[in-house]
Amino acid sequence: MSSGRGFVPPEPEETFAEEFERLDLRRLLEVAHSATSAQVDRALLAPPLERGLPDFAALLSPAAARRLEELAGASQALTLARFGRTIRMYAPLYLSNECLSKCTYCGFARELAIARKTLTPEETLREARYLRRSGFRSILLLTGEHQRLTGVEFLEERLRLLGGEIPSLSVEVQVWSEEEYRRLVAAGCEGVVVYQETYSPETYRRVHLAGKKRAYEWRLLAPERAARAGMRRVGIGALLGLHDDWRHEALALAAHARFLMRRYWRTQLTVSVPRLRPSAAGFQPRDPVEDRDLAQLVCALRLALADAGIVVSTRESPKLRDGLFRIGVTHASAGSHTEPGGYTRPADATEQFEIADLRSPAEVADRIRELGYEPVWGDWGAVLPATEAMLSR
Repeated sequence: MSSGRGFVPPEPEETFAEEFERLDLRRLLEVAHSATSAQVDRALLAPPLERGLPDFAALLSPAAARRLEELAGASQALTLARFGRTIRMYAPLYLSNECLSKCTYCGFARELAIARKTLTPEETLREARYLRRSGFRSILLLTGEHQRLTGVEFLEERLRLLGGEIPSLSVEVQVWSEEEYRRLVAAGCEGVVVYQETYSPETYRRVHLAGKKRAYEWRLLAPERAARAGMRRVGIGALLGLHDDWRHEALALAAHARFLMRRYWRTQLTVSVPRLRPSAAGFQPRDPVEDRDLAQLVCALRLALADAGIVVSTRESPKLRDGLFRIGVTHASAGSHTEPGGYTRPADATEQFEIADLRSPAEVADRIRELGYEPVWGDWGAVLPATEAMLSR
């Protein structure tokens, strides 16, 4: 409504790109690299919902690394308080390894002479039914980045095809506009996973050489577009090992997560901590992230993001995954294949990267139970809104 002084339009909402630009990342990195024991004490003693990025930075520091057992105990206690003794299970289903992007680290990069394949509807159903027989009720659909072969229409068709087979479907594919994400929601998609890969614009340009994936900010803002489009779940992550300083990536990831949880609080958020794995691309990190670093990062993320899900995939070894299950992880894949058709026809196509945990879903589930936790295969969140609506009538 206008007044005698004229109508003043509301200020546009700030994006994470704008907030990230203002973030004093250099100061936070100084803390992450040189925090004192007293700063670590303050971070550990702070109430969970009052821990800020400076506290998170202190928990990433070498001083905190020397107290990893203490961090793990605090992380475990907070995870149990927020999530109970449960690990949500999911499986990746690769629909295609066709790709038009040139990423120096990816086994699907367009210039690689690999066996390419896009699943037919019949092959898609066969893979999904195999996973359902293995116990999975939550599946993550993945493709390479090929606008024509695996565009929105392709994804809509596959989502509708699988809707009667799998209760919970998410995608980890090329990024789309808000309207295109709305189309995927209408087709039955509940979640979107977008790894920024690296939050360093310089490193991002160096490892993404061609294709639409070169657009750093377009990818950075994709989780916001997905949340506005109505996705129930959004997942983010950085591919650890691309950028030389894992603490830089951790700080940016935590800042991104805090922004999304504050702005899009109706959307469930998960953060992933994937490390680079061997692939046909042959990429070697200059500064690999060690196991203790990854464990410290999981603890710090839990202590700074009390209500975010933390995901660990089969990129990691069985021993490390078993340890992470006990200190902060809430979501895990099992028995994964990273090539199209890999569950029923593994010789037909090239995988995106090597898997480290080769245990079957049943073996992983048994191990989770041995550790005192319960593997959760289904997701009741999708039916709760409908149930509440019925009860309110």
